[in-house]
Amino acid sequence: MDHPAAARAFSSVKAPSQRLERDRSLLAVIDLQAKLTPQIADADALLERVRALVAAARRLDIPIIATEHCAERLGPLVDPVDTMLAPHERFAKTRFAATDHAPFASMVARTARTQVVVAGVEAHVCVMQTSLGLLASGYDVYVVGDAVGSRAPRQADREYALSRMARAGCSIAGTETVLFEWAGGGHDPAFRDMLALVKALP
Repeated sequence: MDHPAAARAFSSVKAPSQRLERDRSLLAVIDLQAKLTPQIADADALLERVRALVAAARRLDIPIIATEHCAERLGPLVDPVDTMLAPHERFAKTRFAATDHAPFASMVARTARTQVVVAGVEAHVCVMQTSLGLLASGYDVYVVGDAVGSRAPRQADREYALSRMARAGCSIAGTETVLFEWAGGGHDPAFRDMLALVKALP
């Protein structure tokens, strides 16, 4: 049986304006920290995908912001992410949604980027709440589905969160999709570097 009201609500969701463009993109890496990351399902593969995203962003001059949630309890960012970032690319937070911190919102705004690519943990908590906050602030949000994770027992929550973010208006994309979209085409000088990152993905 059809549900017209539900159909109207779904059709009214704001969709991102267009495909990813590196000149409009910002990469947000959420809470990949020492005491949390080892508990994430398929953590090693997730870290490799995030490493590829960070390396691509660095190669293409895409701004990066990495958050740390209550670092005194959850520890610092893990390698290889930690060693790939400069101090000014980090943001310490205590709220699950980084966007609940005015300085984070200002940090994002200063980049003058309108598309935010989101990776990290946990998908159903800080990733989701930050993504929804960015969406509410008018950004086009692209959640990298295979580069966001949750603790092993919380895989159903991860799937619910991805579905909820999609319904709200976030785009869900894979790491390879993001890398090729940022590259733009085989003619681009950065294409070979993007291709090497893609070939190394788990």
